[in-house]
Amino acid sequence: MGVGTLKMAGQRAVFLDRDGVLNRAIVRQGKPYPPDTLAQVEIVPGAADMLAGLKNLGLRLLVVTNQPDVARGKQDRAVVEAINAHLSAALPLDKIYTCYHDDSDACECRKPLPGLLEQGATEWQVDLSRSFLIGDRWKDVAAGQAAGCTTFLIDLDYAEQVMVEPDYHVSSLEEAASLITNLVAN
Repeated sequence: MGVGTLKMAGQRAVFLDRDGVLNRAIVRQGKPYPPDTLAQVEIVPGAADMLAGLKNLGLRLLVVTNQPDVARGKQDRAVVEAINAHLSAALPLDKIYTCYHDDSDACECRKPLPGLLEQGATEWQVDLSRSFLIGDRWKDVAAGQAAGCTTFLIDLDYAEQVMVEPDYHVSSLEEAASLITNLVAN
């Protein structure tokens, strides 16, 4: 399915990063990391209600997450999948797309490349130009921009340089959801 076909489909989506957006990232020395275990997962307060509100607007909710620690041998794929299953059970998500590769794998699914968003767009017949991406790192924003989405960066004051500018800087998932609600309504 070509991009032109996707644009004609008309379905809108919110693409969400996982760690730092849906659940708290584990921050060490200013850098965010995913939870090491399911027990460490702390879903952002109010996330279920905020996402339900977006879903009620007819938006697909698709998670796009890099999990390179699997390729690096620092995390078991089964733990990542257990965390994804926990989030899927607790939140009104349509699907979670996961890249298990590291930078050296040169895959097309690892953000900042838009491969996961394109995969979701194809599967759900999403018009990327009418969709949104919410992330907490510049790689999320870059992937959203490459896909043609309106981008939101949740600024969690990490000790890393923002390499690209999002369409919107926000302080929380709640603020991003509120802005998206306003954009969809108008």
